[in-house]
Amino acid sequence: MHSETDTNDWLNYLAKQGAIIQDDRVVSFGNPTAELEATTNNHIICDLSHLGLLEINGADAITFLQGQVTNDVKLLDGGTSHYTGYCSPKGRLLALFFAFNHYNHLHLQFDRELVAPILKRLKMYVMRSKVDITDTTTSIIKIGLSGENAAFYLNSLFVQVPKNEYDLVNLENGTLIRLAGSKPRYEIFTSAMHATSIWNSLKQYCVPAGKGCWDNLEIEAGIPEIVSKTQEEFVPQMLNLDLMNAINFKKGCYTGQEIVARTHYLGKVKRRTLHGQIATSKLPEAGDDVLNEAQEVIGKIVRSAPALDNKADVLVEVRLDNVVLDKPELSTLTWKNKQLALHADNIKLLATSVTET
Repeated sequence: MHSETDTNDWLNYLAKQGAIIQDDRVVSFGNPTAELEATTNNHIICDLSHLGLLEINGADAITFLQGQVTNDVKLLDGGTSHYTGYCSPKGRLLALFFAFNHYNHLHLQFDRELVAPILKRLKMYVMRSKVDITDTTTSIIKIGLSGENAAFYLNSLFVQVPKNEYDLVNLENGTLIRLAGSKPRYEIFTSAMHATSIWNSLKQYCVPAGKGCWDNLEIEAGIPEIVSKTQEEFVPQMLNLDLMNAINFKKGCYTGQEIVARTHYLGKVKRRTLHGQIATSKLPEAGDDVLNEAQEVIGKIVRSAPALDNKADVLVEVRLDNVVLDKPELSTLTWKNKQLALHADNIKLLATSVTET
Protein backbone atom coordinates (compact mmCIF):
# COMPACT_ATOMS: atom_id res chain seq x y z
CA MET A 1 0.00 0.00 0.00
CA HIS A 2 1.35 3.40 -0.93
CA SER A 3 0.95 6.50 1.17
CA GLU A 4 -0.80 9.75 0.41
CA THR A 5 2.68 11.28 0.31
CA ASP A 6 3.30 9.23 -2.84
CA THR A 7 0.19 10.74 -4.44
CA ASN A 8 1.24 14.24 -3.45
CA ASP A 9 4.61 13.55 -5.02
CA TRP A 10 2.79 12.40 -8.15
CA LEU A 11 0.75 15.60 -8.38
CA ASN A 12 3.88 17.65 -7.71
CA TYR A 13 5.56 15.80 -10.56
CA LEU A 14 2.65 16.64 -12.87
CA ALA A 15 2.79 20.28 -11.79
CA LYS A 16 6.43 20.38 -12.87
CA GLN A 17 5.25 18.97 -16.22
CA GLY A 18 3.02 22.03 -16.61
CA ALA A 19 -0.21 20.70 -15.08
CA ILE A 20 -2.62 23.24 -13.63
CA ILE A 21 -4.11 21.50 -10.60
CA GLN A 22 -7.19 22.52 -8.61
CA ASP A 23 -8.65 20.37 -5.81
CA ASP A 24 -6.43 17.43 -6.81
CA ARG A 25 -7.76 17.60 -10.37
CA VAL A 26 -5.66 18.38 -13.43
CA VAL A 27 -7.60 21.17 -15.13
CA SER A 28 -5.21 21.43 -18.08
CA PHE A 29 -1.58 21.59 -19.08
CA GLY A 30 -1.81 25.26 -20.00
CA ASN A 31 -3.42 25.12 -23.44
CA PRO A 32 -7.00 23.77 -23.22
CA THR A 33 -7.78 24.43 -26.91
CA ALA A 34 -4.74 22.54 -28.16
CA GLU A 35 -5.53 19.72 -25.74
CA LEU A 36 -9.09 19.48 -27.08
CA GLU A 37 -7.81 19.43 -30.65
CA ALA A 38 -5.45 16.59 -29.72
CA THR A 39 -8.36 14.74 -28.08
CA THR A 40 -10.13 14.73 -31.45
CA ASN A 41 -7.23 14.34 -33.86
CA ASN A 42 -4.24 12.96 -31.98
CA HIS A 43 -3.29 10.99 -28.89
CA ILE A 44 -3.72 12.25 -25.33
CA ILE A 45 -2.57 11.15 -21.90
CA CYS A 46 -4.57 12.22 -18.83
CA ASP A 47 -4.16 11.99 -15.09
CA LEU A 48 -7.38 10.59 -13.59
CA SER A 49 -6.94 11.70 -9.97
CA HIS A 50 -10.47 13.12 -10.12
CA LEU A 51 -11.77 9.55 -9.91
CA GLY A 52 -12.17 7.82 -6.56
CA LEU A 53 -11.45 4.17 -5.89
CA LEU A 54 -12.69 1.75 -3.23
CA GLU A 55 -11.23 -1.69 -2.58
CA ILE A 56 -13.43 -4.45 -1.15
CA ASN A 57 -11.80 -7.50 0.42
CA GLY A 58 -12.75 -10.39 2.66
CA ALA A 59 -14.27 -13.86 2.45
CA ASP A 60 -17.76 -12.41 1.95
CA ALA A 61 -16.80 -9.56 -0.41
CA ILE A 62 -18.48 -10.96 -3.54
CA THR A 63 -21.64 -12.02 -1.72
CA PHE A 64 -21.84 -8.64 0.01
CA LEU A 65 -21.41 -6.56 -3.13
CA GLN A 66 -23.77 -8.83 -5.09
CA GLY A 67 -26.56 -7.70 -2.75
CA GLN A 68 -25.76 -4.03 -3.30
CA VAL A 69 -25.34 -3.38 -7.04
CA THR A 70 -27.24 -3.85 -10.32
CA ASN A 71 -24.71 -5.97 -12.19
CA ASP A 72 -23.43 -9.50 -11.55
CA VAL A 73 -20.27 -9.22 -9.45
CA LYS A 74 -19.47 -12.89 -10.08
CA LEU A 75 -18.69 -12.01 -13.71
CA LEU A 76 -15.64 -10.02 -12.57
CA ASP A 77 -13.16 -12.85 -13.01
CA GLY A 78 -9.95 -10.81 -13.05
CA GLY A 79 -9.96 -10.51 -16.83
CA THR A 80 -12.88 -8.19 -17.35
CA SER A 81 -14.59 -5.07 -16.00
CA HIS A 82 -18.06 -3.55 -16.17
CA TYR A 83 -20.28 -0.70 -15.03
CA THR A 84 -22.78 -1.27 -12.27
CA GLY A 85 -25.31 0.93 -10.50
CA TYR A 86 -25.70 1.44 -6.77
CA CYS A 87 -29.29 2.30 -5.86
CA SER A 88 -31.37 3.48 -2.95
CA PRO A 89 -34.24 1.23 -1.79
CA LYS A 90 -36.44 3.29 -4.14
CA GLY A 91 -34.35 2.23 -7.13
CA ARG A 92 -32.71 5.63 -7.59
CA LEU A 93 -28.99 5.80 -8.36
CA LEU A 94 -26.65 6.83 -5.56
CA ALA A 95 -23.53 6.10 -7.61
CA LEU A 96 -22.33 4.55 -10.85
CA PHE A 97 -19.37 2.23 -10.34
CA PHE A 98 -16.77 1.08 -12.84
CA ALA A 99 -16.00 -2.30 -11.28
CA PHE A 100 -13.21 -4.82 -11.70
CA ASN A 101 -11.42 -7.58 -9.80
CA HIS A 102 -7.69 -7.04 -9.36
CA TYR A 103 -5.74 -9.91 -7.84
CA ASN A 104 -8.85 -11.01 -5.91
CA HIS A 105 -9.52 -7.49 -4.69
CA LEU A 106 -12.78 -5.95 -5.92
CA HIS A 107 -12.45 -2.32 -6.97
CA LEU A 108 -15.12 0.32 -7.54
CA GLN A 109 -14.18 3.51 -9.40
CA PHE A 110 -16.52 6.52 -9.39
CA ASP A 111 -16.71 10.27 -8.77
CA ARG A 112 -14.15 11.17 -6.13
CA GLU A 113 -16.47 13.53 -4.26
CA LEU A 114 -18.83 10.63 -3.52
CA VAL A 115 -16.20 8.33 -2.04
CA ALA A 116 -16.62 9.34 1.61
CA PRO A 117 -20.45 9.15 1.74
CA ILE A 118 -20.61 5.95 -0.34
CA LEU A 119 -17.91 4.32 1.80
CA LYS A 120 -19.87 5.22 4.93
CA ARG A 121 -23.12 3.87 3.45
CA LEU A 122 -21.60 0.59 2.27
CA LYS A 123 -20.03 -0.01 5.68
CA MET A 124 -23.48 0.37 7.28
CA TYR A 125 -24.59 -2.76 5.40
CA VAL A 126 -21.56 -4.93 6.14
CA MET A 127 -23.07 -6.05 9.45
CA ARG A 128 -21.32 -9.25 10.50
CA SER A 129 -20.05 -10.14 7.04
CA LYS A 130 -16.33 -10.74 6.57
CA VAL A 131 -15.82 -7.66 4.43
CA ASP A 132 -13.25 -4.89 4.55
CA ILE A 133 -13.78 -1.72 2.50
CA THR A 134 -10.83 0.62 1.97
CA ASP A 135 -10.46 3.98 0.22
CA THR A 136 -7.56 3.48 -2.22
CA THR A 137 -8.13 6.74 -4.11
CA THR A 138 -4.78 8.19 -3.08
CA SER A 139 -2.73 5.01 -3.12
CA ILE A 140 -3.27 3.93 -6.74
CA ILE A 141 -2.30 6.23 -9.63
CA LYS A 142 -4.80 6.27 -12.50
CA ILE A 143 -3.78 7.31 -16.03
CA GLY A 144 -5.93 7.54 -19.17
CA LEU A 145 -4.69 7.10 -22.73
CA SER A 146 -6.60 7.65 -25.98
CA GLY A 147 -5.86 7.57 -29.70
CA GLU A 148 -5.68 5.29 -32.73
CA ASN A 149 -2.16 4.03 -31.95
CA ALA A 150 -2.64 3.81 -28.18
CA ALA A 151 -2.19 0.02 -28.10
CA PHE A 152 1.06 0.29 -30.06
CA TYR A 153 2.47 2.80 -27.60
CA LEU A 154 1.39 0.68 -24.64
CA ASN A 155 3.09 -2.36 -26.15
CA SER A 156 6.43 -0.63 -25.67
CA LEU A 157 5.81 -0.59 -21.90
CA PHE A 158 3.63 -3.60 -21.12
CA VAL A 159 4.02 -7.23 -22.14
CA GLN A 160 0.29 -7.50 -22.85
CA VAL A 161 -2.42 -5.01 -23.87
CA PRO A 162 -6.17 -5.82 -23.64
CA LYS A 163 -7.78 -6.05 -27.09
CA ASN A 164 -11.53 -5.88 -26.46
CA GLU A 165 -13.61 -3.27 -24.64
CA TYR A 166 -13.71 -3.88 -20.88
CA ASP A 167 -10.94 -6.52 -21.03
CA LEU A 168 -8.42 -6.32 -18.18
CA VAL A 169 -4.84 -7.53 -17.83
CA ASN A 170 -2.80 -7.56 -14.60
CA LEU A 171 0.91 -6.96 -15.11
CA GLU A 172 3.94 -6.41 -12.93
CA ASN A 173 4.07 -2.65 -13.53
CA GLY A 174 0.32 -1.98 -13.67
CA THR A 175 -3.19 -3.06 -14.56
CA LEU A 176 -4.61 -2.14 -17.98
CA ILE A 177 -8.29 -1.94 -18.97
CA ARG A 178 -9.56 -1.29 -22.49
CA LEU A 179 -12.40 1.24 -22.22
CA ALA A 180 -15.42 1.86 -24.44
CA GLY A 181 -15.29 4.47 -27.19
CA SER A 182 -15.12 5.09 -30.92
CA LYS A 183 -11.31 5.27 -30.71
CA PRO A 184 -8.98 3.06 -28.66
CA ARG A 185 -8.99 4.15 -25.01
CA TYR A 186 -7.27 2.66 -21.98
CA GLU A 187 -6.92 3.17 -18.26
CA ILE A 188 -3.71 2.32 -16.44
CA PHE A 189 -3.75 1.57 -12.70
CA THR A 190 -0.27 1.66 -11.22
CA SER A 191 1.87 2.64 -8.24
CA ALA A 192 3.58 5.97 -7.70
CA MET A 193 6.85 4.10 -8.19
CA HIS A 194 5.94 3.16 -11.79
CA ALA A 195 3.72 6.11 -12.71
CA THR A 196 6.44 8.64 -13.57
CA SER A 197 8.30 6.29 -15.91
CA ILE A 198 5.02 5.29 -17.63
CA TRP A 199 4.04 8.94 -18.06
CA ASN A 200 7.50 9.95 -19.32
CA SER A 201 7.46 7.20 -21.93
CA LEU A 202 3.93 7.84 -23.18
CA LYS A 203 4.17 11.65 -23.31
CA GLN A 204 6.70 11.26 -26.13
CA TYR A 205 3.78 10.23 -28.34
CA CYS A 206 0.79 11.78 -26.58
CA VAL A 207 -0.35 15.30 -25.69
CA PRO A 208 -0.85 15.70 -21.91
CA ALA A 209 -4.45 16.86 -21.39
CA GLY A 210 -6.73 17.89 -18.54
CA LYS A 211 -9.83 16.38 -16.99
CA GLY A 212 -12.19 18.12 -19.44
CA CYS A 213 -10.65 16.28 -22.39
CA TRP A 214 -11.17 12.92 -20.69
CA ASP A 215 -14.76 13.89 -19.83
CA ASN A 216 -15.25 14.73 -23.52
CA LEU A 217 -14.23 11.18 -24.48
CA GLU A 218 -16.47 9.70 -21.79
CA ILE A 219 -19.44 11.63 -23.18
CA GLU A 220 -18.62 10.54 -26.73
CA ALA A 221 -18.64 6.94 -25.48
CA GLY A 222 -22.04 7.53 -23.84
CA ILE A 223 -20.76 6.93 -20.30
CA PRO A 224 -22.97 8.73 -17.74
CA GLU A 225 -21.97 9.58 -14.18
CA ILE A 226 -23.60 10.31 -10.86
CA VAL A 227 -22.35 13.26 -8.79
CA SER A 228 -23.62 14.67 -5.50
CA LYS A 229 -26.13 16.96 -7.25
CA THR A 230 -27.72 14.09 -9.17
CA GLN A 231 -27.87 11.39 -6.51
CA GLU A 232 -31.36 9.80 -6.41
CA GLU A 233 -32.46 11.68 -9.56
CA PHE A 234 -32.42 8.72 -11.93
CA VAL A 235 -33.60 5.14 -12.19
CA PRO A 236 -30.77 3.16 -13.87
CA GLN A 237 -32.59 2.80 -17.20
CA MET A 238 -32.87 6.61 -17.48
CA LEU A 239 -29.07 6.65 -17.79
CA ASN A 240 -29.08 3.72 -20.24
CA LEU A 241 -27.47 1.32 -17.81
CA ASP A 242 -29.49 -1.52 -19.32
CA LEU A 243 -28.17 -0.63 -22.80
CA MET A 244 -24.62 -0.58 -21.37
CA ASN A 245 -25.03 -4.10 -19.93
CA ALA A 246 -24.68 -2.55 -16.47
CA ILE A 247 -27.82 -4.27 -15.15
CA ASN A 248 -28.15 -8.04 -14.83
CA PHE A 249 -31.81 -9.03 -14.61
CA LYS A 250 -31.05 -12.64 -13.64
CA LYS A 251 -28.62 -12.15 -10.75
CA GLY A 252 -31.12 -12.00 -7.89
CA CYS A 253 -31.90 -9.46 -5.22
CA TYR A 254 -30.05 -6.23 -4.52
CA THR A 255 -31.04 -2.89 -3.01
CA GLY A 256 -33.62 -1.22 -5.29
CA GLN A 257 -33.95 -4.32 -7.47
CA GLU A 258 -37.74 -4.46 -7.38
CA ILE A 259 -38.11 -0.99 -8.92
CA VAL A 260 -35.40 -1.59 -11.55
CA ALA A 261 -36.91 -4.94 -12.56
CA ARG A 262 -40.46 -3.55 -12.68
CA THR A 263 -39.28 -0.74 -14.97
CA HIS A 264 -37.72 -3.33 -17.26
CA TYR A 265 -40.46 -5.94 -17.39
CA LEU A 266 -43.44 -3.57 -17.48
CA GLY A 267 -41.85 -1.48 -20.25
CA LYS A 268 -41.99 1.90 -18.55
CA VAL A 269 -38.71 3.36 -19.80
CA LYS A 270 -39.95 6.70 -21.14
CA ARG A 271 -36.76 8.65 -20.42
CA ARG A 272 -33.29 8.12 -21.84
CA THR A 273 -29.88 9.79 -21.80
CA LEU A 274 -28.75 11.24 -25.12
CA HIS A 275 -25.66 12.95 -26.49
CA GLY A 276 -25.93 16.62 -27.41
CA GLN A 277 -24.09 19.90 -27.75
CA ILE A 278 -24.67 23.48 -26.61
CA ALA A 279 -23.03 26.65 -27.94
CA THR A 280 -21.68 27.98 -24.64
CA SER A 281 -18.29 28.67 -23.13
CA LYS A 282 -19.74 28.14 -19.64
CA LEU A 283 -20.14 24.47 -18.85
CA PRO A 284 -23.62 23.29 -17.83
CA GLU A 285 -23.67 21.64 -14.42
CA ALA A 286 -24.95 18.16 -13.73
CA GLY A 287 -28.52 18.44 -12.50
CA ASP A 288 -29.33 21.59 -14.49
CA ASP A 289 -32.82 21.61 -16.00
CA VAL A 290 -33.47 21.08 -19.71
CA LEU A 291 -36.64 22.61 -21.17
CA ASN A 292 -38.84 21.95 -24.19
CA GLU A 293 -40.40 24.49 -26.56
CA ALA A 294 -43.21 25.17 -24.05
CA GLN A 295 -40.60 25.95 -21.37
CA GLU A 296 -41.49 22.82 -19.42
CA VAL A 297 -38.75 20.95 -17.56
CA ILE A 298 -38.41 17.66 -19.43
CA GLY A 299 -34.92 16.55 -18.48
CA LYS A 300 -31.61 17.18 -16.76
CA ILE A 301 -27.96 17.55 -17.66
CA VAL A 302 -26.18 14.33 -16.66
CA ARG A 303 -22.60 15.43 -17.40
CA SER A 304 -20.81 18.00 -19.53
CA ALA A 305 -17.39 18.65 -21.01
CA PRO A 306 -15.74 21.42 -23.03
CA ALA A 307 -15.70 21.03 -26.81
CA LEU A 308 -14.03 23.00 -29.59
CA ASP A 309 -15.38 26.33 -30.87
CA ASN A 310 -16.67 27.46 -27.44
CA LYS A 311 -19.17 24.64 -27.23
CA ALA A 312 -20.05 22.09 -24.57
CA ASP A 313 -20.72 18.42 -25.15
CA VAL A 314 -23.38 17.01 -22.85
CA LEU A 315 -25.19 13.88 -21.89
CA VAL A 316 -28.79 14.83 -21.17
CA GLU A 317 -31.58 12.73 -19.67
CA VAL A 318 -34.89 13.60 -21.38
CA ARG A 319 -38.47 12.45 -21.82
CA LEU A 320 -38.52 10.70 -25.19
CA ASP A 321 -41.90 12.18 -26.12
CA ASN A 322 -40.04 15.49 -26.51
CA VAL A 323 -37.58 14.09 -29.04
CA VAL A 324 -38.00 13.87 -32.82
CA LEU A 325 -37.33 10.16 -33.05
CA ASP A 326 -36.16 9.88 -36.67
CA LYS A 327 -34.13 13.12 -36.54
CA PRO A 328 -33.22 13.87 -32.92
CA GLU A 329 -31.05 16.81 -33.95
CA LEU A 330 -34.26 18.67 -34.88
CA SER A 331 -35.69 18.37 -31.36
CA THR A 332 -36.35 21.75 -29.69
CA LEU A 333 -34.59 21.58 -26.35
CA THR A 334 -32.91 24.35 -24.38
CA TRP A 335 -30.58 24.85 -21.43
CA LYS A 336 -30.67 28.35 -19.89
CA ASN A 337 -32.23 29.72 -23.09
CA LYS A 338 -29.52 28.21 -25.28
CA GLN A 339 -30.36 25.57 -27.86
CA LEU A 340 -29.39 22.01 -26.99
CA ALA A 341 -28.77 20.15 -30.25
CA LEU A 342 -29.08 16.38 -29.98
CA HIS A 343 -26.67 14.35 -32.10
CA ALA A 344 -27.84 12.17 -34.96
CA ASP A 345 -25.86 9.28 -33.44
CA ASN A 346 -28.75 8.93 -31.00
CA ILE A 347 -31.02 7.44 -33.66
CA LYS A 348 -29.93 3.83 -33.08
CA LEU A 349 -30.29 4.24 -29.33
CA LEU A 350 -33.72 5.82 -29.69
CA ALA A 351 -34.90 3.04 -32.00
CA THR A 352 -33.70 0.49 -29.44
CA SER A 353 -35.39 2.33 -26.61
CA VAL A 354 -38.71 2.65 -28.38
CA THR A 355 -38.67 -1.04 -29.25
CA GLU A 356 -38.02 -1.90 -25.61
CA THR A 357 -40.67 0.42 -24.26
